[in-house]
Amino acid sequence: MTTTLPPVWHLDVDGVINVSRPGWGAAPRTGYAYAAGRGWKMRWAPALITRIRDLHKAGTVEVRWCTTWCAYADQLERLWALPPLVRAFTEDINGDAASLAKLAAARQVIAEGRRLIWTDDTEVPRWGEVHDELVFGGALLIRPRGSIGLQPEHLDQIEAFAWDVE
Repeated sequence: MTTTLPPVWHLDVDGVINVSRPGWGAAPRTGYAYAAGRGWKMRWAPALITRIRDLHKAGTVEVRWCTTWCAYADQLERLWALPPLVRAFTEDINGDAASLAKLAAARQVIAEGRRLIWTDDTEVPRWGEVHDELVFGGALLIRPRGSIGLQPEHLDQIEAFAWDVE
């Protein structure tokens, strides 16, 4: 059973938004986000942030942070002028704990009857049992190359998926 609510977009940061070569036909922007008392340099495509913001604001998707940055997501929202977004988890975790938390969050969205968009350069499964489980459950899985992150064609896919209501 799926709802008429917009799909939930689980958005990772490093390798998805924060990348070395973001492209998008314009010069990238840089800035700093702070986590655990340390500044981390971010590099992103302004047009990507604009599309994410616009899709969320229009209600086309419900963007949720699903990243090791979840505990410090306020820093990302400040840097990119995004509204406060739901966090898939709130703990300051990395490694295997973050991998497990991300998958659990994805499964929870599907268990709630929501469609899922999951963009992550390392955790999104490309094939296998978990991939099939999520896709069959109503997920769009996008695993961008970590050096370039999300590209315009990915956002076109996300928008088409969001509008494809059965």
